[in-house]
Amino acid sequence: MNAPPRVVTVGETFSSTLALSADSVKSFATLVNDLNPLHHDDRYAAQSRFGGLIASGTQPSAYLMALVATHFAQYAQPLGLEFDIKLKQAAHSDDTLTFTWQVRSAYWKPSLNGDLVQLDGNAVNQRDETVVLANATVLVMPKPASQHAGEGRAR
Repeated sequence: MNAPPRVVTVGETFSSTLALSADSVKSFATLVNDLNPLHHDDRYAAQSRFGGLIASGTQPSAYLMALVATHFAQYAQPLGLEFDIKLKQAAHSDDTLTFTWQVRSAYWKPSLNGDLVQLDGNAVNQRDETVVLANATVLVMPKPASQHAGEGRAR
């Protein structure tokens, strides 16, 4: 039998929003060396099945993954172990994406000195259409005492 979690709460949910723009789509694709013209060339993208620029799949994926670290780092020390990401449809350059994660399960793993946490996540656009589905496994460890002395647990 697994020990109950000590750091996270099962059912804990967190989210963030990102407004995409043509400039952010082009810049991100350049940063990750995704040279597909669907992310850079307005004219080319307009003639495609998408009717305009779309974000590299790495863009919503990276934001979704980063949200896990950003959230748990507020009160603990997270370490991503595994992410399973499914791209369900294109994110367009004028979309506003809402990224959400929920802790599905967690248990204390003494040998790792932290909670082993499984999460379910997604990204939806402003039309409530699913753009990305994801699952993750992360290790969430307590912060060393010197890092959170005097701090409350932020949630």
